Amino acid sequence: MTEPLLQAVDLQCERDNRVLFQGLGFSIEPGSITRVEGPNGAGKTTLLRILAGLNDSYSGEVRWLGAPRHHRREQFLRNLLYLGHRPGIKPLLTPLENLQALTAARRPVNGDTLRQALDGTGLHGYHDVPCRQLSAGQQRRVALARLLISDEPLWILDEAFTALDAHGVAGVERLLVQHAEQGGAVVVTTHHDLELPGMARLRLGQGGAVNDG
Repeated sequence: MTEPLLQAVDLQCERDNRVLFQGLGFSIEPGSITRVEGPNGAGKTTLLRILAGLNDSYSGEVRWLGAPRHHRREQFLRNLLYLGHRPGIKPLLTPLENLQALTAARRPVNGDTLRQALDGTGLHGYHDVPCRQLSAGQQRRVALARLLISDEPLWILDEAFTALDAHGVAGVERLLVQHAEQGGAVVVTTHHDLELPGMARLRLGQGGAVNDG
């Protein structure tokens, strides 16, 4: 039996003296796509940041490949691609320079591969334009180009479809399905009406959660 990539065990988190979720447990398996749902303020972004190791204000445990994550933190971070609600790019840099900076800490990627990734998200002809001159959707595409060159099995994506047009949305949906088909796993939040084959839903709200799928 394949070991889950990530497991949440009895997670509880409070904010401003209000319980966002409690008793929360689920597994993220290889080959899966899980959408985290819930009303505004239910804790979706907070949960994703906990899963990505960016928020320690919780009780319970997060496990990576069956072991407590803090015992395997470096291994976990090497295998995680996290894209937050904001694109996380520098406006004074070009798309190519931003992508070089975003990948440099992980592994060297040659310039041709980076250009192809930018082309793959619809940024052909914009490689060397400062990002401050790009639209919000184009800036989002710079960040999403990382998906095209990622070798990390676990993707945690917060509002990945923000500011994208219909063509961009369809392209990201294809990338998520392809990643899962290749044995990776995706955890995603979105206000977009996302419907993908085999997608599981984790619903937050009213201090708890329902895992559907």
